[in-house]
Amino acid sequence: MDRWERDGLRATNSGIRNQVDHILDALAEQRTHLRTVHEQLSAVRCTAESADKVVEVTADAAGVPVDVRFTQAALRSTPEQLGRSVTEACQEAARRAREQHAAIIAPIAADADAIPDLPDLVPGAPSLREVWEPTPEPGGRADSARPGP
Repeated sequence: MDRWERDGLRATNSGIRNQVDHILDALAEQRTHLRTVHEQLSAVRCTAESADKVVEVTADAAGVPVDVRFTQAALRSTPEQLGRSVTEACQEAARRAREQHAAIIAPIAADADAIPDLPDLVPGAPSLREVWEPTPEPGGRADSARPGP
């Protein structure tokens, strides 16, 4: 190997090292942001009421119902009507929770898009983007990625 090839390899190696250092610095910064995001997501509570006003449901950031309240009028509903009211309120609370969840993680997801991915630097390396990109559900919908602390 002559001097030119060695110098070329050193320059290429230095460039890759700088990119990897940039990725590691950006990931360390995001890790601190993830703690804040996790705290914000833990505090999310979205409440929705059925159209007939007999059911009120509160959901967490994942859209999981954490509280269900019935009015006195619910006692006069048929089981079918009550079921529809609960379903309607749950769906609306979950929709609102998804919106808040997306708004909270949007800045950190945008930052992740700006970071080069490992396969961009090293062909065949595992992708870090898979942590952030939604994974398709069996029904064709995509479930949002949920960062942890």
